[in-house]
Amino acid sequence: MTSQSRSELIAKLNGMIHDCLKEYVHPDKPLAILDFPDIRNCGDSAIWLGEMAYLKSHFKKRPDYVSRISDFSPDELKRRVPTGPIFIHGGGNFGDIWVKHQDFRESIMERFPDRQIIQFPQSIHYNSAERIEQTARTIGRHRNFVLLVRDEESKEFSEKHFDCTVRLCPDMAFAIGPLPDRATQISVLAMLREDAERVGNTDRKIPSDIPVEDWITESKRKVDIAKKLGVASAYLALKPSEVALRRLDAAAHNRFERGISQISRARAIVTDRLHVHICSLLLNRPHAVLDNSYGKIRRFMNAFSGGTALSYKATSLDDGIAWARQQANQSRGV
Repeated sequence: MTSQSRSELIAKLNGMIHDCLKEYVHPDKPLAILDFPDIRNCGDSAIWLGEMAYLKSHFKKRPDYVSRISDFSPDELKRRVPTGPIFIHGGGNFGDIWVKHQDFRESIMERFPDRQIIQFPQSIHYNSAERIEQTARTIGRHRNFVLLVRDEESKEFSEKHFDCTVRLCPDMAFAIGPLPDRATQISVLAMLREDAERVGNTDRKIPSDIPVEDWITESKRKVDIAKKLGVASAYLALKPSEVALRRLDAAAHNRFERGISQISRARAIVTDRLHVHICSLLLNRPHAVLDNSYGKIRRFMNAFSGGTALSYKATSLDDGIAWARQQANQSRGV
């Protein structure tokens, strides 16, 4: 895959994102984005920064109200965004694996029945029929919910179970655009999940010369410093109304930079994280892809980002490592 074809892929996906979202964002209307991902996972920060980049590039807008689940204030939302759409942060937590986020999402629909609510692109997965029915009832009562999904299976599922507008849309992280190249330090890096979406519980047998990492380890002190600097920047710019947004933005930038620095060290990568796949495309890094526990990555690749020379759908961890070694050696001219 050449650099030009990578740029064409990213441009194509950004065009699809705009086609899905353009009718829901208005230059003269305020908007809110809820469920900011103040968590260690760099992928969620990549999504957030893509959401911000999209609003800036197409509408020169910033959200007028943002919140995490923990500090959400319905009164503050009504004051800051009395009209206009309410967006909910995208990702892979629509369903019953990450229940806290689903509970919050449904509570927003219940609390704001007369406001248009747009769900940024999500992957859908449920284990419980009862929870599917609960979500369906909540969406059915709301009547003005727009659900953007990241794969065909999620689209088919949502159209079957939910009475709302459903659209297929690429992940918002692509709105960040191509990232500049960085110098490599190691040959192959294994970036593998250690959370609820990990496949299997057996020990992974990985050669000792390949580092095995995840990107959910962070320095809380560095993130806290970034947040304080973000707050200071709002006051220095005489924009106290942006204190909360700049504080959270700074945390997202810190986490994203940590993740990009981590994966860019390698000439080739093996991963079962969707956003390591996406960020590897943005970085122009070859990477072998394994799936998560419910097929999220393959589903996304089948819909949008598969079939390129940069990514390889590995049949096993050993297969992925062998392919990544070959790519790393080729990049060194071995």
